[in-house]
Amino acid sequence: MQADNKKIYNFDTQETLRLDEFLKRELAVAAGESFSNSKLRRLIIAGGVSVNNRIINRPAYELRGKSKVSVVFDRDKFFYEKQPDDVKFEVTDSAVLFEDENLIFINKPAFFPVEQTIVGNRANLHDAVVDYLWKRNPELRNPPYVGIMHRLDRETSGVILFTKNRGINKTVSEMFQNHQFEKKYYAVVCDKPELKTGASFTVDFFMGRVSGKSQKGQWGKLSEKDGGQYSKTDFTVVEKCKIQGINCAVIQCDLYTGRTHQIRVHLASKNLPILGDELYGGKPAERLFLHAYQLKKETGELQFDVTAPVPW
Repeated sequence: MQADNKKIYNFDTQETLRLDEFLKRELAVAAGESFSNSKLRRLIIAGGVSVNNRIINRPAYELRGKSKVSVVFDRDKFFYEKQPDDVKFEVTDSAVLFEDENLIFINKPAFFPVEQTIVGNRANLHDAVVDYLWKRNPELRNPPYVGIMHRLDRETSGVILFTKNRGINKTVSEMFQNHQFEKKYYAVVCDKPELKTGASFTVDFFMGRVSGKSQKGQWGKLSEKDGGQYSKTDFTVVEKCKIQGINCAVIQCDLYTGRTHQIRVHLASKNLPILGDELYGGKPAERLFLHAYQLKKETGELQFDVTAPVPW
C-alpha cells in the first residue's frame, strides 16, 4: 500500500559509489525529475532510503558489491526546509585538536549542531566526524563508530570530545557524571565598572527549563521540588577588549556541573548576558560569544589537556 504522497522505488546495483551520487542519477530517471544535492541529503537523513533492507541515514554511505537500494519518496519530509543559518563545515586534520586510539577531540565551529535534530536534513558534527574517519579508512565496509559523550549548544564553539569505540563509553560517561573533567569556557559580556580584571565570583542555584514546550527553550532558576538541578560555575574576569565597537570584558568560566545553558543563565542572572545571546538579554552580535576553551583530565586511566584557540 502506498499513500498518495509516497512512491517506492527499487534499484539493484553492483557499483562502488556514494549513495547520494547513485540516487542523484537513478532517481532522476525513475521519477522523471532532477533532484538537488541538498534535497537528496534531506531524503536520506529523513530515513527514506534503505540498502539491503537496512535504513541508511548517511548520504556519504558507499555502496559496495551487490546492493539493493529502496527509496520511499515521502514529499512531506522531502520538502521540509532546512534552517538557513547553519554554517557549512567539514572535519579536516586542522579541526582535530587531539586524537588517540579511543578518543577524538574536535574544534567545533559556532552555528553548527553537534548531532541530528528533529529537522531531518541538517548537517551535523557527529556525521562530519564519521565521514572524516571513514575517508581515512576507505577499506571499511560500514561507517566507523563515533560516540557522543557530551554536547555544546549549536551557537557555541570550541572543544568537544567523541569516542571511537564503544568499549570506552562507560569509562568516559562516568568521568562526566563524576565531574572528573576540568571544563573551561570563555564568554564575552558588555563591560561594566564593577568588572575589574582579575575579579572572581561564583553563581550556584537549582535550574531547569522555564519556558513552555511550544516556545524556544529557555532555562532559569527552578526549585529542586519543581525539578530543578543544582548548578555551579566559577567566573573570573580575564581581560577587557572591544568587539564590534562595543567595550567588553572576557570572562573565564569554570564549570562544576553541566546543565543546559548553564553559563548563559548564570551570567544573565548577574545582569551580564553574553554578547550575542539575545535569548537571555544580550546585545545582538554576529555570534554568541561563548567558547569551550579547554577539556582537561590530569589523573586516572585517561589523561589529556586539550584546548581550542579562541576565535575572537
